[in-house]
Amino acid sequence: MTSPSSAASPWGAIPAHAVDAAAAHLRDVLAIAIEHGPAQRALVVHDARSDLARALTEGYRRNLPDGEFLDFDSVEPDQVLAAFKCLAPSDLVVLVQSTSFRLEAFRIRVELFKLGLKVVEHVHLSRMPGTQGEHYIEALAYDSDYYRGVGKALKARIDTAASGTVHSGGERLVFASPFESAKLNVGDYSGMNNVGGQFPIGEVFTEAQDLEAVNGRVQVHVFGDTSYLVNRPDQPITLIIERGRVVGAVDTTPEFDKLLEIIRRDEGEVWVRELGFGMNRAFSRERRVNDIGTYERMCGIHLSLGAKHGVYPKPGFKRKDARYHVDVFAVTDAVYLDDQLMYQDGGWLV
Repeated sequence: MTSPSSAASPWGAIPAHAVDAAAAHLRDVLAIAIEHGPAQRALVVHDARSDLARALTEGYRRNLPDGEFLDFDSVEPDQVLAAFKCLAPSDLVVLVQSTSFRLEAFRIRVELFKLGLKVVEHVHLSRMPGTQGEHYIEALAYDSDYYRGVGKALKARIDTAASGTVHSGGERLVFASPFESAKLNVGDYSGMNNVGGQFPIGEVFTEAQDLEAVNGRVQVHVFGDTSYLVNRPDQPITLIIERGRVVGAVDTTPEFDKLLEIIRRDEGEVWVRELGFGMNRAFSRERRVNDIGTYERMCGIHLSLGAKHGVYPKPGFKRKDARYHVDVFAVTDAVYLDDQLMYQDGGWLV
């Protein structure tokens, strides 16, 4: 039964202690990852459509007492655009979105980066109700030693490896190829053109230089469905991969078959492209949130199905023809780069 005090909470199902935690985590994100200081202005564009959005907005209010706060649903789009234009390079924009804000043809984060602004984006918060909101808040914790230390060590090892192997529920997926130069999403923007992005963070990703050198089997415990939501089958689906393409699936489900059918219909075959090394320890095989773009940071391995991966141009893959990038999450028992064990017992060993 809900008590009168909790029913009256402005954050609904998000308890007060979780809002306190959000404020503490966001303090570290702003100070360490974004390097926002009192000399820069801050604009927070938010809505109040979900408990999690209201809780995060409160967290930012506690950390940005001089910031400007705009309720997206209470102002006209022109007012939001005008507020952006009043900011100077290195000022901060925070977007707290229960869904995803639309400003006609204005691609918000891309255009804000063009203006030299720092951006922290929270999206699809309404997809994560109840205790999932608390999981999301925990995922915002910024341990710079872990993310930067382990993240950079993973990148260094990926960039020099000649091969890799994912051990997955008794199956093995072998990458018999060096990897593309790994990209970091660890809250360290030094040397990058843009500062910020979508939070929570925690990922190092790459793909095989030779996509056809990927062969074997891998068990998938979660996949992103056609609504961009986490879909967890009753038992893991085993993908059969030959020369970088999915050629079969064991213990599949109608929804997963539908995904494969759509990709094959529009792209001809189902390529395996991204190899993601998720680092966020707030998410696991058992501890999930519904939004696939958030869960993508889960500590473990994820792959992408479909020809789309614009970060790494490849001969024969044309941007206009590559339509799909579907995240699937591997049962991750162990990960090897060459002969070195990199992952075991739910954590990275670097």
